[in-house]
Amino acid sequence: MDSGKTNIRRYPSIFIETYGCQMNKNDSELIRGILLESGFRFSDDWDSSDVILINTCSVRDHAERRVLGRIGALAGWKKKSPHRRIGVLGCMAQRLGDELAGIKPQVDLIVGPDAYRRLPELLAGPTQRPEVHAELRPEELYSGVAPVREPGVSGWVTISRGCGNFCSYCIVPYTRGAERCRPAVEILREIEEMTGQGFREATLLGQNVNSYKDGKTDFAGLLERVARIPELLRIRFMTSHPKDLSDRLLETMASESKICPHIHLPVQSGSTRILGLMNRGYTRDHVLERAAKARERIRGVSLTTDVMVGYPGETEGDFQESMDLVAEVRFQEAFTYAYSPRNGTDAADQPDSLPDDEKMRRLGALIDLQRGITLEIKRAMVGRTVEVLPEKPSARSAEEWMGKTPCAHVVVFRKDGTRAGLPVQVLIESCTGATLRGSTLPQPPDAQAQFETIREDAYAD
Repeated sequence: MDSGKTNIRRYPSIFIETYGCQMNKNDSELIRGILLESGFRFSDDWDSSDVILINTCSVRDHAERRVLGRIGALAGWKKKSPHRRIGVLGCMAQRLGDELAGIKPQVDLIVGPDAYRRLPELLAGPTQRPEVHAELRPEELYSGVAPVREPGVSGWVTISRGCGNFCSYCIVPYTRGAERCRPAVEILREIEEMTGQGFREATLLGQNVNSYKDGKTDFAGLLERVARIPELLRIRFMTSHPKDLSDRLLETMASESKICPHIHLPVQSGSTRILGLMNRGYTRDHVLERAAKARERIRGVSLTTDVMVGYPGETEGDFQESMDLVAEVRFQEAFTYAYSPRNGTDAADQPDSLPDDEKMRRLGALIDLQRGITLEIKRAMVGRTVEVLPEKPSARSAEEWMGKTPCAHVVVFRKDGTRAGLPVQVLIESCTGATLRGSTLPQPPDAQAQFETIREDAYAD
């Protein structure tokens, strides 16, 4: 074998494709950090890369079918060169394990969420296909691994891994293991390093951030400590579990100006009976009380949610209770979806008697309801002035910024000399679909001096 091919085998170019939520995206940043530290390099072009790693999601059947389709489409790419390899990582790898190798024999590596540290050795040498590493490791928090992020304004920070709730429909405890929390000191150090790289907003991630506790610090206490980092301008978090949304957390949000007044609160259903079958640990009345308390304590707070339709046993009356809850709370946005069984969960053993067309009817009605509420909320903002943190050029024009308000409204506006990472006041002038558009107002004269520590090269256009 010539030296060129040996080099390819030892230090291949890698392309990562990520499916799923923000935690999966943050895991891809961890993977990038692990591999770069070991001397591997990354490609921006999947077609010219030596290895394609697919970081997967198993929360819904649709997500897995997308990945299976993508693996099938890569068969031709792999045949072009004998050294090319396909790796499936994350939740789908953990759930299916050896079964995935039987379904898709072109897959070389199957690596679960707790085995990413093994990737350098697996990619450096010849593969004894298929390599399957899907052992859950309760001690794995990826301490000492520095995520490698694309330069930007907003970054994700995982504060806990796994989940201990065991909702009857959810596969996460089985694919990511038991909940374990990172030490607060590690989280704070990572955010300080982020701000040194030019990031000005941090989103704290966990399957249930509200239950965070590292032995000394609870989630509200962690937020208080994160808020003391000088260069950090905004703090977000997700996902909050309704059963753990405490008064102490609400008071902390109300008292710390850096914590964005936005709570993602996945209610899943408006029916107490269905919530019991889901093992969610709260009732409809609890959701209504927590939403009212959040609005009472936190000025201008915005609430977003997840709602499922068609859970096994859901009647028309249960569905109407979900519709009524959404109408009463008036969520700013909602991720709505139809139930799909996940093998290995308790719900998968329950008869799913609702026809697909009825699930789609209910889903369509819920989407229409939420779309109308969202549009009303956004239209009511026309004529108001809001603070926006510019993040990146808009999809339509390099002359425009896309940014978010503290309440997570997306706003597009002309740059007019403003910079990413430097908050600006924007007058909302119109609402087009889900996007607000506006123009900047004259900024305070000391705004530039206030943020003079921002690195110029972090936001180069």
